[in-house]
Amino acid sequence: MTAKLTQRLQKLIAQAGLASRRQAEDWIVQGRVTLNGQPAQLGDQADPARDRICIDGKPLKMAEPLHYVLLNKPVGYVTTAQDPEGRATVLDLVREVPVRLFPVGRLDLNTEGLLLLTNDGLLAARLQHPRHGVTKVYRVKVRGQLDEQRRRQLEEGVRLDDGLTAPARIRRIRRSAHNSWFDLELHEGRNRQVRRMCEAVGLAVSHLQRVQLAFLELAELPVGHWRYLRATEVDQLRRLCGLVS
Repeated sequence: MTAKLTQRLQKLIAQAGLASRRQAEDWIVQGRVTLNGQPAQLGDQADPARDRICIDGKPLKMAEPLHYVLLNKPVGYVTTAQDPEGRATVLDLVREVPVRLFPVGRLDLNTEGLLLLTNDGLLAARLQHPRHGVTKVYRVKVRGQLDEQRRRQLEEGVRLDDGLTAPARIRRIRRSAHNSWFDLELHEGRNRQVRRMCEAVGLAVSHLQRVQLAFLELAELPVGHWRYLRATEVDQLRRLCGLVS
């Protein structure tokens, strides 16, 4: 999803980083903003690629259009912009997007699944901040049995080298003679957290996939493919993080 072409002037001014939206509204009321050579009015909309917007006579320089991409990351790709070892990165999979994107959080080399990429730095920072407690759901396969004791440990908190993990939730448990499968819901994002939590209770992860971030799900998106977020999804993410849509 890219930002729609025609938007309210105060929103465009805020996106350019010159003022808050409320301050931009004051500038419009004060007559400091013109649209195609005419004094702008509250409620005016413009397309920055087609219309001439000036503040105090100076043309408005727009920031890069915002893009939001949901990727189903395959195993074997690192979640960085560049890799010193020359390995493939997730950015190799989204080369068609006309701006430089950055991953929101990380999935390690051997983990697949839902990864959000964007050039909206403010939203990315909010989504990763522990204060907002954004839900992440992982589908986990482990060698060994997830018994009630281990389940309680994972849900109540596991002592790792960087501290006690926050309460988690486990559901959709399935077992065979040698393996267990389950969904693990977290609200924090430490490095290799799922693998370390499982190792701490004596379970070795053999397959790991993130299937949900906040309300976003993979649905039928094939591994290695991506899609733009819908405008309604971006608005919902921004509301979730306390940002004005």
